[in-house]
Amino acid sequence: MMPENRNIALLIDAENISSKYIEMIIDEANKYGKINYRRVYGDWTTNQLSEWKKKINDYALTPIQQNTYTTGKNVSDFTLIIDAMDILYTGKVDGFCLVTSDSDFTKLVTRLREDDMFVFGMGESKTPISLVNACEAFSYLDKMLAKEKKNQKPPKKEKEKEKPRDKEKPESSITPLERIEKELKNIIKSNEEANGWAYWSVVADLLQKKFPGFHPRNYGHDVRPITFFKKHDDFSVKIENKVAYIKIKQKRKKG
Repeated sequence: MMPENRNIALLIDAENISSKYIEMIIDEANKYGKINYRRVYGDWTTNQLSEWKKKINDYALTPIQQNTYTTGKNVSDFTLIIDAMDILYTGKVDGFCLVTSDSDFTKLVTRLREDDMFVFGMGESKTPISLVNACEAFSYLDKMLAKEKKNQKPPKKEKEKEKPRDKEKPESSITPLERIEKELKNIIKSNEEANGWAYWSVVADLLQKKFPGFHPRNYGHDVRPITFFKKHDDFSVKIENKVAYIKIKQKRKKG
């Protein structure tokens, strides 16, 4: 099914995701199809979601109330999961967009895919790898926002060196680029023709399935993947009759 013909249910965990991402959430979801459901979950009686309340009308979101019965638990989980299954059984959608960084939804994603649903996720870099890999595609909102701000603001003057803050950084589920490159070479070798070239469409599809969260912007380059690898020293890219190919460069022997 072509993306433009896909009906999408957009389900947002407001207690886990900041409202500052809403515009890019909508834009990103629109790339995968038509958004039929726009639901955002949380306890709307608290002040915690005050910023989300300001966005509801502007983005035609439907707030779903979940009362807090226990402490120390993201209460919107339960209602969102039940809602997702109800929507699934209506047969009105072809895919789900789940916006959260909570690994508790991993089982939900797996269950939806068992019913042949296309499921893509959005969250921050702290999202556990289990949830990222359960989705068919995953976008890191904090990386997208950082790139957007970088493009909008002029470069700042150099400031005094700040003290290292590595210990304060949250863990990231973004796969190291070295591992992406290694797996890309394996995929090319498994699908290359006698001349060493492999169809990019085949390679790109397999790479996306292996690493749903992969995108060049995660590594500071907001370009298409094929452009990203074209500039890489280890790969060659060509286009013939509108068909793209990729191969591993043969390293020249010294001497």
